[in-house]
Amino acid sequence: MAKKIIIGSRGSELALWQANFITKELEKTGVKVELKIIKTKGDKQQEDRFSEMQGQGFFTKEIEDALLKKEIDLAVHSYKDLPTTPVKGLKVGAVSYREDPSEMLLILKECVDEKRKLRLKPKAIVGTSAARRKVQLHAFRPDIEIKDLRGNIPTRIQKLRDKKYDAIVVASAAIERLELDISDFHVEKLTPQELVPAPAQGVLALQIRDGDKNMQAVIDKINHPEVEEIVSIERKIFSLFQGGCNLPLGIYCEKHRDDSDKPFFKTWAAYAHDANAYPRYFHFHTYEPEKWAEKVTEKIKAENPVSVFITRDIREDDFFSRVLKGNNYKVSGRAFIEFKSIPFSRIPVADWIFFSSKHAVKYFFEQKPEIGNTKIGAIGKSTAAAIRSYGKRAEFIGYSTDTRLTGKQFASLVKSAPVVFPQAKDSMRTVQQQFVNKSQTRDLTVYETSQKPVENTPDADIMLFTSPSNVEAFFEKKKISPQQKVIAMGDATSHTLKQCGVKSVYLVPSFDDIGLLQAIFSV
Repeated sequence: MAKKIIIGSRGSELALWQANFITKELEKTGVKVELKIIKTKGDKQQEDRFSEMQGQGFFTKEIEDALLKKEIDLAVHSYKDLPTTPVKGLKVGAVSYREDPSEMLLILKECVDEKRKLRLKPKAIVGTSAARRKVQLHAFRPDIEIKDLRGNIPTRIQKLRDKKYDAIVVASAAIERLELDISDFHVEKLTPQELVPAPAQGVLALQIRDGDKNMQAVIDKINHPEVEEIVSIERKIFSLFQGGCNLPLGIYCEKHRDDSDKPFFKTWAAYAHDANAYPRYFHFHTYEPEKWAEKVTEKIKAENPVSVFITRDIREDDFFSRVLKGNNYKVSGRAFIEFKSIPFSRIPVADWIFFSSKHAVKYFFEQKPEIGNTKIGAIGKSTAAAIRSYGKRAEFIGYSTDTRLTGKQFASLVKSAPVVFPQAKDSMRTVQQQFVNKSQTRDLTVYETSQKPVENTPDADIMLFTSPSNVEAFFEKKKISPQQKVIAMGDATSHTLKQCGVKSVYLVPSFDDIGLLQAIFSV
């Protein structure tokens, strides 16, 4: 292409970063580029209250008009801002790499409470205008007050510095791209699996005129096909809600490959009927993405409140119970095992302490051991949260429901360093077995379990088993009917269920309450 390409962009710092990034990418291919700044309706109405307007053209219409009039050749957008129904005569011809799609909670340091969910003090004031974020935050913490927050990213951060809020939520991608200094805040990064982002969050869309073959050939050189494949699924699901852009709906998709290098897709979703409802959480995977968006959408839209039993004691107002009851599910639970502390007089010398359960954390720290600067590892996020409740922080956290994989990852990290494992008497020692050098592992028995009566357990529609011990205790007295759906917390629990004759077992996608809820709503 001989002529200079004109790129249209908004004038905010983030929009200009995005346009300049694409400019540099195109210039690497030998193309000359000029930038034209266009003010949109969203820029002109900075202080209007609104629910985040992804898909409504709030930040894109004027740029798209310029593209249709041939005043510019290429428009660069945050993909999440584009309408899910394409404007006639225009198309997205290419996409960028995907920046970190997670959400970031910036908290004033004096408003941090390490022992509470999200590290927020009680009744904290949190700034965000996204209904999607609001419902998910309120599900975690019903006590917090959420206030609307407008303006570009630096403006929002300045409002926090001015103490108009105790905390604000922003996309991690914006902070990363602008390289903003946020060292004066406490930062909580929420993964896209726990606070589900907007579809295509972190991706740039390159929009051109439909039929412009020359421009298509140019931007093909900087396109990211795998990102394009993933976000097309996210946006397809979003579009199937038909006008649902103001709905509290988050969609996130990843592409993986199995051991035989065959590709498959995972999708997470969080959806509520309106800004005052409790969200439902979902997790799906497939090897066949064709028509998958339609199937996922149908499942998300379906309402089928049922009864749930979990093999742990229920706290009436915890996050798990609150979300289920808020969606009209009946929930009950009881542990079929009880715990007893085993005193220890000393801790073996080691560089690391690894906890494979919340119970190990409880019965270790309740004995008030002196651990100095010993590093700490945790099997998963809920165990890490239990560690924080004792004023400590895990430097390694496993993110797989496959305990063996977590053990291999941890063993690779610590190399030859000795590790103490506080554990139950007669523990399966799955993590320790992944160490090549067994002399590194030093067991410390801190509690033991015994079975409790299982009579009068309700025959719930969904039975969620949290450990192999609970499975064994249950099946000594009871059975599962073919109509009941069974969920297992981890591979070891699933294996024990199958040994007890349960043929169909659904695995939780993660060991925390979010993972349990995703399994329940998706099964």
